[in-house]
Amino acid sequence: MLNNIELGAYLKNIRENKDISLREVEKLTGIGYSHLSMIENGKRNVTPALLKNLSKIYNVDYIDLYEKAGYIDLAEKEKIESNITGVDNTVTNSAIVFIYGTIPAGVPMECIEDIIDTEEIDSNMLKGGKQYFGLKIKGNSMEPEYLDGDTIILEKVANCESGQDAVVMVNGYDGTFKRVFKNEAGIILQPLNPEYQPMVYTNEQIEKLPVKIIGKVVELRRKK
Repeated sequence: MLNNIELGAYLKNIRENKDISLREVEKLTGIGYSHLSMIENGKRNVTPALLKNLSKIYNVDYIDLYEKAGYIDLAEKEKIESNITGVDNTVTNSAIVFIYGTIPAGVPMECIEDIIDTEEIDSNMLKGGKQYFGLKIKGNSMEPEYLDGDTIILEKVANCESGQDAVVMVNGYDGTFKRVFKNEAGIILQPLNPEYQPMVYTNEQIEKLPVKIIGKVVELRRKK
């Protein structure tokens, strides 16, 4: 087991040997440059989810990274599961997407929290510099299409077409998941559940509050 400074140096050495810049890692993971830099300098803990993502980028065994970071129990669990399923722990055609907090599908609430899970997507989705993140739905305002507990995979965008389902930040920090409709007067955040009222914002409110789109839905993941 390595301490934070040793682990950071180890990860930095792998990255540099692979000739990958920290900016490239930032782009591929969606994790800020300063946060990644602090990890490499031993000033921040690194989560299992990030280690798994880094293993994809650096083409190394994530179980080995788990062990070096002290996640021994998790490493042993992954070894057992990989032996049962015959999964190769190194090279795949997938990329890891981080799932954050919960995204309310009822009323706006603070939504971005710590990473709580990961999902895999096809690595081809990253072409063109596209970035993705995941959020877990909380509430029933988007039923019946989206259910409480569902995970949505979103492309990071600052805009979307009218009629698309998107996550929108209101007041700079409150997030809500709705179907977005646009018109000359402003924007309508429409729930799919008729028990809920739409959220309507004028063009002036969009600028002053502000109201900003941060991602549009590309996939829905539902577990039994």
